[in-house]
Amino acid sequence: MPANSRARNEALIADYRRLAEESEKSPFNAYHEGTDRSLGVIASGIAANYLEEVMPKDGSMPWVKIGQYPLPEKMIRRLFDECDSVIVIEEGQPVIEPALRGILPSEYKIYGKLDSTLPRTGELTPDAVRRALSALAPGRVPAQAESYAASQVVVPRPPALCQGCGHRDVYAALLSALASYEAPRVFGDIGCYTLGYLSPFNAIHTCLDMGASITMAKGAADAGVHPSVAIIGDSTFTHSGMTGLLDAINENSPITVIISDNLTTGMTGGQDSQGTGKIEQICIGLGADPAHVVTIDSLPKNHDEMTAMLRREMDYQGLSVVVARRECIQTARRKK
Repeated sequence: MPANSRARNEALIADYRRLAEESEKSPFNAYHEGTDRSLGVIASGIAANYLEEVMPKDGSMPWVKIGQYPLPEKMIRRLFDECDSVIVIEEGQPVIEPALRGILPSEYKIYGKLDSTLPRTGELTPDAVRRALSALAPGRVPAQAESYAASQVVVPRPPALCQGCGHRDVYAALLSALASYEAPRVFGDIGCYTLGYLSPFNAIHTCLDMGASITMAKGAADAGVHPSVAIIGDSTFTHSGMTGLLDAINENSPITVIISDNLTTGMTGGQDSQGTGKIEQICIGLGADPAHVVTIDSLPKNHDEMTAMLRREMDYQGLSVVVARRECIQTARRKK
């Protein structure tokens, strides 16, 4: 409650000094002594493992391992006082590095992702760490050949929908239905069917987060886009799509929502979906017009029928739901 949260916030601020003291003593934060003070290192998480793989084995490089927050300021100040410069190695976006700017005087030399000593995009690798250390401490860390280079034997294969996947036939029919419109927009969602963005379908224009397909389609329709189509899976629909659909139902937004129902949670291994066997009832229960909640088996033999159905619902000046149902090919195989 607001009155209690204000009081608890004051207590939290008062506790911050104690939390900082515990961080200094934490076994998850450690100062590793070193004899060569030309370059020190601060590393956290998996980046600390990468550092230990490539740093000199003689223990000459001083470094601080961060495993608990708030940052152990005493350890960090000691490292900077003892070393000519320091590099910060961390996975993902820089968090520790910008925080140091609020702790330390401006004259301290800090290297890391913010000055591109380490790449800010892509996956951090031991080779990236090695190259950065070699550039800052030549001779101490050899800039040896890449040991984690991509295989020249295995041919890269982009992800694709499984052969026999019902999502394939949904996209094939959707593209056929959209061919007669000048500027259609299809808003995708999180699931196996997100692969419809890739060749050979290139069928969706957005993918943001779970449930965003319906809300973005509604927003586009409000701005005059037609046809505005949302495609969402059965599991994602019951997870985060129902509230967006309710909003669209309340305003009878002129959008077509395709629920590609493969009767499972396919992307994460085939768990049961909360809406299995109930998708149509859920949509009607939320208030969708039963005349525009239509179902079809997403099979190749039904391509023309599905295309005609989609085109008919897109031309309807109100909310429509198309449930395209076909069991995930992987769970079907396991059951067989």
